[in-house]
Amino acid sequence: MKSAEIRNRFVKFFESKGHDIVPSASLVPYNDPSLLWINAGMAPLKKYFDGSETPKNPRMTNSQKCIRTNDIENVGKTARHHTMFEMLGNFSIGDYFKREAIHWAWEFLTTEAGLNFDKDRFYVTIHTEDDEAFAIWTQEVGIAPERICRTEEDNFWDIGEGPCGPCSEIFYDRKPEMGKDETFHPDNHDGVRYLEVWNLVFTQFNHNADGSYTELPKKNIDTGAGLERFASLLQDGATNFDTDLFLPIIEETSRISGKPYGDKLELDTAFKVIADHIRTVTFSVGDGALPSNEGRGYVIRRLLRRAVRFGKVLGIEKPFMYTLVKVVGDIMGEYYPEVLQKRDFIERVIKAEEERFHVTLAAGESLLAEVIEGLKKEGKDVLPGDKAFQLYDTYGFPIDLTEDIADENGIKIDRAGFEEALNEQRTRARAARKGVASMAVQSEIYDQLNLMSDFIGYSETSTGAQVLAIIAGGQIVEEAEEGDEIALFLDRTPFYAESGGQVADIGLITVGESAIVQVVDVQKAPNGYNLHKAHVVSGTVKVFDSVEAVIDHERRTNIIRNHTATHLLHKALREVLGEHVAQAGSLVGPDRLRFDFSHLSGMTPEEIAIVERKVNEQIWANETVDIKEMSIDEAKAMGAMALFGEKYGDVVRVVKAGDYSTELCGGCHVRSTGEIGLFRIVSEASISAGVRRVEAVTGRGAYEYVIGQQQLLEEAAGKLKSNVNDVPMRVEILQNNLKELSKEIEGLKGKLAAGEAKNLVEQMREIGGVPFLAARLDGADMDGLRTIAEDLKSRLSSGVIVLGSAGADKVNFVVAVTKDLIGRGVKAGDIVKQVAAITGGGGGGRPELAQAGGKDAEKLQEALDKSADILEGLLANA
Repeated sequence: MKSAEIRNRFVKFFESKGHDIVPSASLVPYNDPSLLWINAGMAPLKKYFDGSETPKNPRMTNSQKCIRTNDIENVGKTARHHTMFEMLGNFSIGDYFKREAIHWAWEFLTTEAGLNFDKDRFYVTIHTEDDEAFAIWTQEVGIAPERICRTEEDNFWDIGEGPCGPCSEIFYDRKPEMGKDETFHPDNHDGVRYLEVWNLVFTQFNHNADGSYTELPKKNIDTGAGLERFASLLQDGATNFDTDLFLPIIEETSRISGKPYGDKLELDTAFKVIADHIRTVTFSVGDGALPSNEGRGYVIRRLLRRAVRFGKVLGIEKPFMYTLVKVVGDIMGEYYPEVLQKRDFIERVIKAEEERFHVTLAAGESLLAEVIEGLKKEGKDVLPGDKAFQLYDTYGFPIDLTEDIADENGIKIDRAGFEEALNEQRTRARAARKGVASMAVQSEIYDQLNLMSDFIGYSETSTGAQVLAIIAGGQIVEEAEEGDEIALFLDRTPFYAESGGQVADIGLITVGESAIVQVVDVQKAPNGYNLHKAHVVSGTVKVFDSVEAVIDHERRTNIIRNHTATHLLHKALREVLGEHVAQAGSLVGPDRLRFDFSHLSGMTPEEIAIVERKVNEQIWANETVDIKEMSIDEAKAMGAMALFGEKYGDVVRVVKAGDYSTELCGGCHVRSTGEIGLFRIVSEASISAGVRRVEAVTGRGAYEYVIGQQQLLEEAAGKLKSNVNDVPMRVEILQNNLKELSKEIEGLKGKLAAGEAKNLVEQMREIGGVPFLAARLDGADMDGLRTIAEDLKSRLSSGVIVLGSAGADKVNFVVAVTKDLIGRGVKAGDIVKQVAAITGGGGGGRPELAQAGGKDAEKLQEALDKSADILEGLLANA
């Protein structure tokens, strides 16, 4: 059964049970600040579950596209990990409950009205205390009690404050030939036999803010079934990737690469990563999220770059991901027509991102490989932060991608060192890049051109135009073909050339349907006209061609929000800090604004808050932004401030935001301050003596920033086991406790390290000719054990030390092994894992030093006693 038929049967089945079919929502959450992506079928319906809105029909069903990126590194390596997947669901808002949910799930799974699976291959889990669900499954559905597993941890759906309740998960037996289990558990047979296909959530409680649980006035049903998993079963696929949802993508990738699927594990992983990631990127771009360095955009960029890197594993050395968009559309377009409708746009976005990354990838990967090889030769397992920063700054490598590649080679990243290098070199690196760019347009070739061109971008974002000149390879040419990197001039253009701190527009220039030119940058040529730096995507463009020039409108909108906000910020800084404040530089981009100004000291938190408030008050006032041209003398008479780096002639543009800010500016701006939406200061710091820098975000960028901060605060509150409002108080209490504990710990460590080490050496004995010590040191924490173990090891030329301690609710172990024994197969990590397991714990570490924790303090001595047997076994097997 094809995936489209499975999806259709599901929603039609529940439609027959009185459910409304709800279309899949956008992956980008609407009016939900708690989510980066829609990550479950019920996510778009939360307003109904929490009672804030009442649905037209309390019964709903859907097939919802979802994104989860918490374990990207597992995609392609396991049978069922995905970043994007489809969740089939049926929902009841205060209508039917457990009985109907269970009966209908069973009916859909086992009858011809649904998927017609063999009834004898299904098993069920329920919550330990859910006797009602047990009775329905056994007495009404007819499942034998031994096919039901009661669990507590995995069968209660609870994500914090809000509706929650017990679950019942349905599992399919993929390998009945293995024989019947005496006691069913989904983890039997290493979890490869029983496949979870459906989770029925019975939301009958409310998780209150104080941590208590109360019965919901109206109980709800929320179910989720994996379309990809159903497809793998019905199409007899070994993994989710071996289905019609992924195989066409894999087959096309195989055709492009010339490599077969199914021959080598390494290649198969690459095929799967690419198939998964192109689906995610295609749908997310189609839903309005674009590659960037923040938030959702960063997720897209990371996935796309990760897929490109795996393409290289298959030998694909050119942009190719964009060509797979059509395949995704062929597979999914019937149910998700937006993929087909926006195909051209999605392809252009992906191709542009691939092209940018390919330029930097080869050099960066080569350098990283050399660094990793050098580290391995030196016996090191940490990549220095400055090396990671070099990859990021010089080669465009995201730090997460460096971490991915390093992790595959068993190398960790010095993340703190990376952040330090980033802060120290940011200004110098940007200045260097800007210097190179300014030199790139200097050429005598422009003196040969005698052009007339109008910039109409203040009022228009697209226009018909004529190509006046094309430059390629440093020469004036008559035409340019697909793949050429060119510079061109138009007789009129909506593209803003970088100046006054405002970055250039990007977009497309098309010649009817015969050619597409992608504008990647616009600079002022020496003669003052706008020079469009571009890449010919397809077709041929010629001098005197009539073209359509269209800028990236959304990007421009974000830029002008930031630009007008920069004017408001300048004024607010002068009001709060003093009239001595003068602009010393700026950068106005689509994602944020940067404003440099003269000031001798750092801003206080109170000053930052006041400035931010003043800017937002102007936004909330929704003042008209009035722009007029006048003489420079008239502008000065109005009190207009000149912007840094801007050159002014006799006639100037004056940008007046209400009665608040008046500045000379040649840039683009909003029509009214309300269009800015929101303004947030992200950072304030010194960049040189007497010059400060504020970085800020507006509009969508400010929204994403606020959500990120909120999530961090909520995470902190969760870790502190408090509500958000009590975080400061809880932190203060913890700090005071830590101070007292630190004093006590330092005293203990000193006593233990100095007194115990010498005494313990005298207690050593031999196991198989190896000096050995197993000792219990109650009262010592993990740091104390480690200090003593290292001290003991330094006193020995050869030996194994096993130390343990028990606290109120946990057990600590540290194992140390001298270097000479590692070659004989004696490794600290192997010993500590076995020792800790006796107390119900686990851990690991380096061959020379490892640590672990346990749960059962009563078995501490038993574990220490058995450590001698463990060592003896390792020596015997060496």
